[in-house]
This record gives sequence, structure tokens and C-alpha cells, in this order.
Amino acid sequence: MRFAFIKCHGSGNDFPLIDARALDLSDADWAGVARALADRAGPVGGDGLLLLTAGDDAGHDFGMRMFNSDGSEAETCLNGLRCTARLGFELLGVDHARVRLKTSSAQVARAEPLAPGVVTIRETAGPASTLASDVGLRVAAAEIIDAVVPGLPSPRAFTAIAMPNPHLVTFVESVDEAELVALGDWCEAGPDLLPARANVSFVEVRGNDLFVRTYERGVGLTDSCGSAMASSVYAAGRTGRVPFGTVMKVFNKGGLVMGASDAAGMVTIRGNATFLYDASIEVDPATATAEPPLVHARREDEAEAWAAAIPA
Repeated sequence: MRFAFIKCHGSGNDFPLIDARALDLSDADWAGVARALADRAGPVGGDGLLLLTAGDDAGHDFGMRMFNSDGSEAETCLNGLRCTARLGFELLGVDHARVRLKTSSAQVARAEPLAPGVVTIRETAGPASTLASDVGLRVAAAEIIDAVVPGLPSPRAFTAIAMPNPHLVTFVESVDEAELVALGDWCEAGPDLLPARANVSFVEVRGNDLFVRTYERGVGLTDSCGSAMASSVYAAGRTGRVPFGTVMKVFNKGGLVMGASDAAGMVTIRGNATFLYDASIEVDPATATAEPPLVHARREDEAEAWAAAIPA
């Protein structure tokens, strides 16, 4: 099958993005397309596959699906949502929308640019849940808030959050990537404690700002994860480290976003939705393989604007 796609990124979290509103593929086929296109050793590469899907009668202007690089489907992806929203805006001729996600909804709108030439989208998602059952944790406690998780091979205090995808967030003096990867690998194996796995984030508080490093479920150590940044913003407020309502810079290896949350669990992120190039590609979903893409246009100005905007 041949697909047209846009290679894009939100805060360095990169994806092939397909307008799938008129496409009728099974979940298994989309999983194969994701494994082919998001394979870092393949012809495109990415942290997952984004699909723009049709709206519905429940008030959603359009929808988004996100498949991880291993073919599993995520409940949400906030960096990817900004990119998908931008495509939806451009195709529908609107500047704001309500978007259907796998198990929830989000509000999105065009926003003031983070920097000159950087297309910027504001998204509001939530409410975040701290119920252990929503996170998928099999523990006796109803919630885990800044506490050791019984059965987790780590002495650190975590806050467990469903955004609605599951996150374990811990605040650290300095990120130890080896420790993060070891713990992420343990969670990725689907232990009895976390059979559906979880995203794990180590977070440094830098004044009223955050630096987030994440092991993403279905992906591994990633330069950026939007829902992890959103969860970290909410966790900072919930644990009293940064007051609710504070607009903070949230840094990661891929760049930054602006984030704020409230006590009700609603999180607002303002960040880039950068399109890098437009292409088409032949994919065999059954074998999860793809031919080299044909690039039709490169958006060098957007790539350069983002490069100029992020800290050195």
C-alpha cells in the first residue's frame, strides 16, 4: 500500500503523520505500518505513527490515533496531538477543535508562537487521575502520591498518574539515565504489578521549571514525551513542589514546552508542531516493511526556526 505522510515533531518527539480519515485498515494493519515507519533502523524512523481520523457526532471535529514503534496503541500522545491538530486545522480550515483520543478527549487551538517561525498549538487534556486502578497498578493503596511503590524495584518516591496513559513520575536531584532505563525495562516486561506497563519519568525541578527524562512505554528512552511532561507538571503541583496555576518551562532532550495545571487535574501545554517534510511511501503492513520514501517537499524554514528556538 502507498501512503502519503508528513514527517513532523513536537518538542523533538518525531513521527510520520498520515491523514487516515478516508482509509479503512484493520488495527493489525496499522500496527504493521507503525512498525515499518517508526523503526529507527528503517527508511523513515520515529517515536510512533500518528493518524488523523474523522470526527463524529459526539462533538469531535476530528480524532487522533497513535501507534507506538512496537505496534501497540497509546491512549494519548500530547506531542503528537499538536502535530495532528495542526494538520486537522489546515485541512478543515479551523483554528480550534475538540479532538477524540482513544479513551478521552482534548481541546486544541492555535496559539502564540513559542518563537519566530515556530507553529505553536495549545492543548488542554485531562482530568489526570491518580487512582492506582486507572494507572494500572496492582497495589493495595488507592493512590500513590510521592511514595514508594510496593513491589517496584526502586526505593524512590513516585507519583502514579493516568493522563490517561499510565505514568510513574519521580523527582530527582539529577537524572541517572542508566537507572531510568533499568527501571523502564522492568516495567516494559509487563510485570504483575503493572501488566499494561507504564511510562517512567525522572524529573529535575529547576526553580519553577522542570527537566523531564522519560522511558516511554512501547518506545524506550525517548528525547521527548508529551504526556510525560503533562504528568510531570501535574505531579509537581500535586506534591507541592510548584504551585498549581504556575506557567512553567518544561525542558527535555528534544526541546521545551510551556505547561500549567490545576487542582482538578486539567493540564495545558503550549508547544511546537513542526512539519519537516512531505513524502509518500510503499508499505507492506503484513511484513511491517517499507520501501525508501519519495520526498516531495522539505520544510527547511520550519526546521531552522525550531533549531534557533531551542536552548543550545
